[in-house]
Amino acid sequence: MESKRYKWTRRAIGIVSLLLVAATVIFGLWITPPDVVQGQLVRLIYVHPPVAWVAYLAYGITSIASTLYLWKRTRNMKWDLLAASSAEVGVIFTALTLVTGSIWGRPAWGVWWTWDARLTTTALLFVLYLGYLALRRVPATSHQRAVRSAIAGLIAFVDVPIVHQSVVWWRTLHQGATVLNPSLSPKIHGEMAMTLLLGFISFTFVYAWMLMHRYQIAGFEQKILDIELDQILEERLHEPGMESMQVELSPDVEQIDRHSKV
Repeated sequence: MESKRYKWTRRAIGIVSLLLVAATVIFGLWITPPDVVQGQLVRLIYVHPPVAWVAYLAYGITSIASTLYLWKRTRNMKWDLLAASSAEVGVIFTALTLVTGSIWGRPAWGVWWTWDARLTTTALLFVLYLGYLALRRVPATSHQRAVRSAIAGLIAFVDVPIVHQSVVWWRTLHQGATVLNPSLSPKIHGEMAMTLLLGFISFTFVYAWMLMHRYQIAGFEQKILDIELDQILEERLHEPGMESMQVELSPDVEQIDRHSKV
């Protein structure tokens, strides 16, 4: 059952997210000036880098939660649900990163897509986490699914620093980092820098709001699976000839139940 505090926190984050996104749109479209080189096209900078940042953040949360599940002292099914929920939101923002990047690349480079190092590694990141989500659909006990998904999530996260450093390690069409560059010297200033920062904050709040919703749904899904598992075991134990095996099956049933509870 959802607590009132969780409900109101999620609602408050949703309202703040809406206000921040609206402010980003207003500043990005009407208050900040066009760029000397890129003209009006530069306004995509208030969307494209922030959604890419959120994808990094989402996969980082997935990795942390996966690690906490693999560590026996902190093992809890809640960490697995958090990892899965964050990865799902991250996949959405990775898709947005690819789409907004293509929209920006068409007038800037003359093509919608090129096998540039940054684009290729980002596409690979998208595929890796789609594979992570697909792996979670493979039939298994809750514990088995959580363990193999956690390992897959940690392996997939290796591509995140590769994506970020790709413009440093290889010669690419993609421009270098605007803020988090090797020299840590931002290449954007004034109201444009303020609007970009506002974009990062607003999309981070959107991520938090989406994550809270998806985590709640994941909890409901897990409870339904637990109920279905209990019903199947109950039916099996009451089948003819199974009553005599109930004592031997009880330890296994308890073990399965212990791993599947949220």
